[in-house]
Amino acid sequence: MSLRKPTGAAFFDLDKTVIAKSSALAFGRPLYHGGLMGRREVLKAAYTQLAYLIAGADDDQMARTRDYLAQLCRGWEVEQVSQIVAETLGELIDPYIYAEAVDLIAEHRDAGRDVVLVSASGDEMVRPIGALLGIEDVIATRMVIEDGRYTGEVAFFAAGPAKSEAITELAAERGYDLADCYAYSDSVSDLPMLETVGHPTAVNPDRALRKTATEREWPIMEFRHPISLRRRLQALRTKPAVPATVVGVSIGAALVGGLIWYSRNRKRRQRVA
Repeated sequence: MSLRKPTGAAFFDLDKTVIAKSSALAFGRPLYHGGLMGRREVLKAAYTQLAYLIAGADDDQMARTRDYLAQLCRGWEVEQVSQIVAETLGELIDPYIYAEAVDLIAEHRDAGRDVVLVSASGDEMVRPIGALLGIEDVIATRMVIEDGRYTGEVAFFAAGPAKSEAITELAAERGYDLADCYAYSDSVSDLPMLETVGHPTAVNPDRALRKTATEREWPIMEFRHPISLRRRLQALRTKPAVPATVVGVSIGAALVGGLIWYSRNRKRRQRVA
């Protein structure tokens, strides 16, 4: 029996779209404790990342960010970085995955589409996050490696137009019809990526992207509920087996009930205040 070949895909930006934080900044603390970064480097990396998020559409800013991050990791052992990411993934990333993103990813899979994670963060960080979500296909920044260490050179910087180019190449390789593909991002720096597909959507958009999405009548989605995938799976495993439809209804009811409880208690606290 042959499986149907997907004719389309859904491309998801990572930071502030699938997870409620910056993936690159999230690993700053463990990299510091691992002896790979000093306090000054942590602060400068945070500032550089913030500047990119604010002015990511500017080519000069993206080039400066690329060059700084490349030099920052020069000489690092790839194996050590991968180990640090693996050891801290559950603490730093898992609790911050948007429930809305998880549901949307599932919807695209059910529709027969491939799901691709697209991020300017390093492949060593993005790929394990993808695995956590059950996503194998990743487009991320790749560094040049020699003898198990980063050389300080960038092989591919997955930002701005480069994301669009990588998506187009993947579509040609797999036979995707880009008109039938979807893309999701929060940043105007990903405008080239969004323009590449037939179904662009702004998620938690910055001011510039919200303006563009409104003008072009693109859908705008707001993701507001981070969850822990592992805790949810553990909770499901400890319960007696029930039909999948019942599980889906139960989870939906619990989420709705929790939101109602939260809303009522917040209003009550505001009245008391």
